[in-house]
Amino acid sequence: MERVGIRELKAHLSAYVDAARNGERVVVTDRGVVVAQLVSADGESALSRLLDEGLAMPPSHARRDVPRPRRTRGTVSDLVGQQRE
Repeated sequence: MERVGIRELKAHLSAYVDAARNGERVVVTDRGVVVAQLVSADGESALSRLLDEGLAMPPSHARRDVPRPRRTRGTVSDLVGQQRE
């Protein structure tokens, strides 16, 4: 990971873009404060990076299927009224 200030980034942008293209992460700072990152567009996903850095955890269970919506007649108000009876 390389850190670079905005002024330096402007002066040598193509070199830093090449570094990001080659898989290096370039952290951009403004007066010493991190404000952005340059990473390869073909690189690992943000989730993969967070998992690798220990900042996120994988799910503890398998993905569940979401039930399909039911087709009904009438409005939601009618259905709620029927359930209250």
